[in-house]
Amino acid sequence: MPRNRKPALLPQLLETSVRAGFRRAYEQVQVNPARYLVQVRRAHRLPIQTWDDMLRIGEETLNPIAARVIKGATRMAALEGTGLGFGGFLTIVPDMGILSAITIRMLQRLSLIYGFEYSTEEEVTALWIAAASAAGLDLGREFLEKQAIERLVPRIIDRIAVKVGTEVAEKWTGRLIPILSAGAGGTLNYYFVRAWGRRAQKHFIERHRSARTIEISRGGRRALGIDPHVRLLKN
Repeated sequence: MPRNRKPALLPQLLETSVRAGFRRAYEQVQVNPARYLVQVRRAHRLPIQTWDDMLRIGEETLNPIAARVIKGATRMAALEGTGLGFGGFLTIVPDMGILSAITIRMLQRLSLIYGFEYSTEEEVTALWIAAASAAGLDLGREFLEKQAIERLVPRIIDRIAVKVGTEVAEKWTGRLIPILSAGAGGTLNYYFVRAWGRRAQKHFIERHRSARTIEISRGGRRALGIDPHVRLLKN
C-alpha cells in the first residue's frame, strides 16, 4: 500500500505545482518587450521599430526565429530537469515552478516575434489563451464568454493545471526514483517544452496570418488615400 501512495498523489501534486508555478509566472515573469525588440532587430537585421511591424514580415522570416526560441527554451528546460531530477519526488515542486517560468518566457517571446504584445489586459488574456492552446486545451467560446476578463486568466491557469497534472503524471513516475530520475527529468522537460512551443507557434502563426492580411489590406488602402478604418462597401 505505501508504494502506491506517491504515484496516486502525483497528479494532485503536479496540478498544485503547475497552478502555483503559472500563477507566479503570471504575476512576476515577463520578457521586457522594448529590450527584446532591440535584441531581435540587431540579431536578425529586421527593419522594425515596433512589434506591430512584425505583422508586415512574412512567415519565412519569422518561423526560423521562433524555432530558435523554442530550441533555446527546450535546452534550458532539459538542463534544469536534469539538475533537479536527482532529487526525484522531492524536487518536482521546484522543478515545475522553474519549468513554468521557462515556458511562459518562451510563449512571451513567440507572441512578440509574431507581432503581438501583452501590455494591456486584453493582450495578456490573449497570451494566456495561447498558453491554453499550447497545452492542448480547447477552451471554447462559451467558456471565454462566461468569464469576466479579470477572472479569465486564473481560470485558464486552473484548466492548464488540471490537464498537465492528469496527462503528465504517468510520464513523470520515473522521477520517483532518485539518481535514475535525473536523465528522465531532463528528457521529459525537453519534450514537454518542445511540444508546448510547437503548439504555441502554430497558434501564433494562425493569428499572424489573419492580422497580416488585415495589415496588408490597410496598407493598400492607405496607398490609395482611403481611410483604413472605414469599411469598404460592396457595390
